[in-house]
Amino acid sequence: MKKSSFVAMLMGTVSGVLFALGMCMALIPEWGAFQPGIVFGCVGLLLGLVTVIIWRKMEHKAPIRFSAKNVFAAVVGVVGALALGIGMCFCMVWGKIVLGIVIGLIGIVILLCLIPLTKGLQA
Repeated sequence: MKKSSFVAMLMGTVSGVLFALGMCMALIPEWGAFQPGIVFGCVGLLLGLVTVIIWRKMEHKAPIRFSAKNVFAAVVGVVGALALGIGMCFCMVWGKIVLGIVIGLIGIVILLCLIPLTKGLQA
């Protein structure tokens, strides 16, 4: 394993755990740790961004350029993930199974649209 991959794996794991723990702290009322949860979540997000920057530098890759296509792909990904999550909430939290399945499937289709959007279609 390359050193850059190991560093990215280690930092990515730590950032993911911090983010997940922060979100649990913020969103589970029984824990009573909303403000510390927000701090942990933000630290996790920040460490995730630092991980990407460090990994790209170790791999001698160019910095990420923001173009309209990249921003649009990110927006499509966020919308698809939100739709999938909302569908899961409809099913598991609010007990509306049919509506939840329909919304979840729409989210999955939106996420699948990311493949041709980012990679393009080839003959």
